[in-house]
Amino acid sequence: MKKLFKLIPFFLVALVLTACSAAEETATESTTDEAVICAPESLETLTPGVLTIATGEPAYYPWVIDDAPESGQGFEAAVAYAVAAQLGYDQAAVTWVRTTFDAAIAPGPKTFDINLQQYSITDQRREVVDFSSPYYKANQTIISFKGSKLDGVTTLQGVADAGAKLGAAVGTTSLEVIESAFGLSPAVYNDNAAGVTALKNQQIDGLVVDLPTAFYLAAVEIPDGIIVGQIEGSDASDQGFGLLLAKSSPITSCVTQAVDAIRSSGELANITSQWLADSAGAPVLQ
Repeated sequence: MKKLFKLIPFFLVALVLTACSAAEETATESTTDEAVICAPESLETLTPGVLTIATGEPAYYPWVIDDAPESGQGFEAAVAYAVAAQLGYDQAAVTWVRTTFDAAIAPGPKTFDINLQQYSITDQRREVVDFSSPYYKANQTIISFKGSKLDGVTTLQGVADAGAKLGAAVGTTSLEVIESAFGLSPAVYNDNAAGVTALKNQQIDGLVVDLPTAFYLAAVEIPDGIIVGQIEGSDASDQGFGLLLAKSSPITSCVTQAVDAIRSSGELANITSQWLADSAGAPVLQ
């Protein structure tokens, strides 16, 4: 009996060492799994080894240039390829498909792995689809027309000093920005359409809207329209644009990791500067 009691500590030590060894092996296997889970051979995409990316039909400047996402030209086309590369896919392993905005965001199976069409992340949409972390957050932006008091203004102080009248739609963060960034009393309109009419009639010198809306209005709605500039960090309530995936997609976490990685490396900032500021004529007002 005494010998048995003497042996018990040795059995316990052996059990602890065995448990530690098993735990170390599990940890090693887990680490290895995590290391390869976001590689093409491990991702559960629609077509094994291929990343299927969707955009609109058609896709517009500056998000996609010349409606040709496969060129990688344009903000969202460039983001798509940056995310794909981060996941381990080269351009030859990327396939593009087209969807309407509404069809892609509806519940049900998808014809794509990820979709980029300026989808704002909302809690309501999260109920039926997945989103990556945001790849873009819209700044508030001033649009005007050539020859206005704001034409050529490049700074926040310059806007305040121009003696310009700014307008915005009721209930928007745009109104708050006019007051907080410039200390001006805004003209208030029922919606952006009413504000556009006022700008066309030169009743105001500038209209404040989010940047994606600014691109469209300045290019299409306003004769001789111009983007005066963005007010950086001005729309804190915006959750941003996310890459859209099917609900409970097995690759959502990997896509989010890829977006976070290109943000941390500065690559996303460079893409944003190239396509939404410099090339698109939407400088940040300093």
